[in-house]
Amino acid sequence: MTALTMPARPEQDASLRPVPWRRMAWVTWRQHRFALTGVAALLGALAVYVWIVGRHLHHAYAAATACQPTRSIACGDLISSFNGMHNVLANGFVWQPVPAVIGAFVGAPVLARELETGTFRYAWTQGFGRWRWTLAKLVLLGVVVAAAAGALSVLFSWYYQPYFAAGNQRLSLSEVSPLASGLFDLRGVVFAAWTLAAFAIGGLAGVLIRRVVPAIVATLAAYAGLALAAGMFLRRHYLTALLTSKHVPDSAWTLNQWWTKDGRFAFGRAPFGLLQHLCPPPPPGAGPGNFSKSGFVGQCLLQHGYTQWTSYQPASRFWTFQWIEGGWLLALSVLLIAVTIWIVRHRAT
Repeated sequence: MTALTMPARPEQDASLRPVPWRRMAWVTWRQHRFALTGVAALLGALAVYVWIVGRHLHHAYAAATACQPTRSIACGDLISSFNGMHNVLANGFVWQPVPAVIGAFVGAPVLARELETGTFRYAWTQGFGRWRWTLAKLVLLGVVVAAAAGALSVLFSWYYQPYFAAGNQRLSLSEVSPLASGLFDLRGVVFAAWTLAAFAIGGLAGVLIRRVVPAIVATLAAYAGLALAAGMFLRRHYLTALLTSKHVPDSAWTLNQWWTKDGRFAFGRAPFGLLQHLCPPPPPGAGPGNFSKSGFVGQCLLQHGYTQWTSYQPASRFWTFQWIEGGWLLALSVLLIAVTIWIVRHRAT
């Protein structure tokens, strides 16, 4: 039995002189420099594209807000030009797969490739040790990809600034809530936290499955499930939602709306048949959807004793939500890395 095929035992690892951490960092870089170069190329290309498009967006916003008089035809054209720039980047969903891609194609192969090929045994006989070998790879690479994602999120915040600021202007410009689904997790600390979590999921999947391609598939599936659960169920409950029967700011995240009458629940969305019975006919060309959302419909229902209630999360809670979500994602990433190290250290090879 040779050194390449002989299983490395913990007692054998302990008898070797440990390799210095700086050497382990250098080896980690040498082994994964191509993956890190790919991440740098991907994020760099995205950054250049966002910067180019963002400059046009900011220039259009500045021209629209500076135009005088605001009700002139020229100013209307500038406002329409700004609103017309609501391109594929505006809703943010195009960037959602970035953390998953990093986790799948950088995190999953980190350990799975060496476990699949058996080269990990050679590393353990060179004084790295099981847990030091795993810790060096996961922590060093995890910090690098999280830092790169954090830098990209700063650029995202700059790009979306006109949309978030539009509601504070006297012009009728498009406005987006900072808590809007698809945008919230691209800014602040959350984008870096999601990237780190995806990387940690990939590392754990690689150790459990020990094959690269299945680990990549498992990482994508696990990340998608976690992201959907957070966006659809968890995030809205970070803090107790506010409840009001008054107008809700456009920058708020509206969770639910319903109507009551005499203090009792009446309906969620007003039935079109009830609107036809109680309210004036809709304007020409307005269908059921437009009719139920029209301002005069709300006034009509109020006159008949109905009250509309809205539960929402105000935009002022953006950073509170950021730290809550970033905190539990960081805790989850640390837990997954710790579990991965424990498995490597105690699992028979």
